[in-house]
Amino acid sequence: MDIAQFRAEPGKKVRLDKIDPSQNGKPGLRDESDELIQRDLKRIDAMQYLLYADAQRSLLIVLQGPDASGKDGVIRHLFSCTNPMGISVARFEKPTPEEAGHDFLWRVHAKTPRKGQIVIFNRSHYEDVLVPRVHGQIDKRAWKQRYDQINEFEELLTEQGTCVLKFFLHISAEEQLERFRMRLEDKDRQWKISASDYTERALWTDYQRAYEGMIHNTSTRIAPWHVIPSNHKWFRNHVISRIICQAMEDLKLKAPKPRVDIAAIAETYHKLADKAVEP
Repeated sequence: MDIAQFRAEPGKKVRLDKIDPSQNGKPGLRDESDELIQRDLKRIDAMQYLLYADAQRSLLIVLQGPDASGKDGVIRHLFSCTNPMGISVARFEKPTPEEAGHDFLWRVHAKTPRKGQIVIFNRSHYEDVLVPRVHGQIDKRAWKQRYDQINEFEELLTEQGTCVLKFFLHISAEEQLERFRMRLEDKDRQWKISASDYTERALWTDYQRAYEGMIHNTSTRIAPWHVIPSNHKWFRNHVISRIICQAMEDLKLKAPKPRVDIAAIAETYHKLADKAVEP
């Protein structure tokens, strides 16, 4: 699979209505997708071990998309194989009074990954160029300024050794409504329903324009956006796992050298082992 097709090229405008959210790859891909996903998950698991052990680089994964686009599903399916010691999830909702009293990136910086860690943003700092824009809480000058501040913020993270991967989960309005229906009919999933799901849906077109502006203005060479067709959950998972796997392979991670004198430790071990078997 050519994963470059999902990358939003820096400086190039994006029209979401020209990208098919029901795309599902070559014929027959569905039949082999489970095996391909598991292969990539095993590689991600192995590379996470090296990332954690070496503690020189880190990985930030940003998930954005409309309600019911599958952000929780991506986290559950793609990171079930990883060691919890090296991975965490942060979610950014309406700012608290304390958070609102600072610049919009203040609460975000503290949640970025330290060296050796993977952090997933389930919604992110990009909420602050989406919701306030759609609801008229900030003007065009303000959201354009925030685009620049976000780009500088992500450049700083990259310079400090963080690989930033950003995924926009692209679904159709019809698919979102179908997923809302499934939640309504499934008692085990009704807890996920909120009144805002339906009030925000009325602003679908406005959000689509805001998403396009976000992607166009903040897809950079060092931290590009990937627009992932997400009507088919299996295809979404397959593409994202492939992109993450490739990005981690590009880091060329290696196990660190021992921090102790291995010969001395081995000598001590053998002495203890010999003593343990003495009659």
